[in-house]
Amino acid sequence: MSTPHPDPVPNTDAIAGDKADILVRTVAAIDAGDLEQGRQILRQEYPFAAVAKNPRRYTERQCLQVFYRDGFLDRYSGTKLVHPGTLRTLSQILPDEFPAHPNWQMSQSHFAFWELFPTIDHLVPVARGGVDAEANWVSASMLRNSAKAHWTLDELGWTLTPPGDHTIWDGLSGWFINHLETHPDLMADKYLTRWFRATVDVRATLT
Repeated sequence: MSTPHPDPVPNTDAIAGDKADILVRTVAAIDAGDLEQGRQILRQEYPFAAVAKNPRRYTERQCLQVFYRDGFLDRYSGTKLVHPGTLRTLSQILPDEFPAHPNWQMSQSHFAFWELFPTIDHLVPVARGGVDAEANWVSASMLRNSAKAHWTLDELGWTLTPPGDHTIWDGLSGWFINHLETHPDLMADKYLTRWFRATVDVRATLT
């Protein structure tokens, strides 16, 4: 018959700060031969939470609504982002100096496609209880989005920067529209056509 164990007292300092302290007490319980105490410490203070993938894909229009709302700024760093159509157009015009691989192979794509390419990220990760809704969407570079992954801002030590103003910086989307209008042959690229049409539609709704 096993000996009953009192519930471990949660260490709130460890929960809020260095979670390694929780594991220090867990291994101490194990070394003391108290495996159940170790289990209880983890269950109450550092429980396992399965990370679910978010397979959601967003339309060009949905993306642009967020990008314009945020003034084409990375909300995690405050740096300027560039319209996806502009980046791809530059790769069409200057393929050797500004290459873009269709499957995002880093060895064959300019690093701007990670540093400056805008994406939608969840401020509170869906895997951590965040909702997949516009109120939880922020603009982030491909690089920052990948780095943030399923972590919260507090865990990374990041802060959310204020949104920008699309009338001051539009991610070169105005240039993208003008260039495709004067070079209609680029419309043969379906990727550019999708972004062009979505940009025209979203710009018509801006105030």
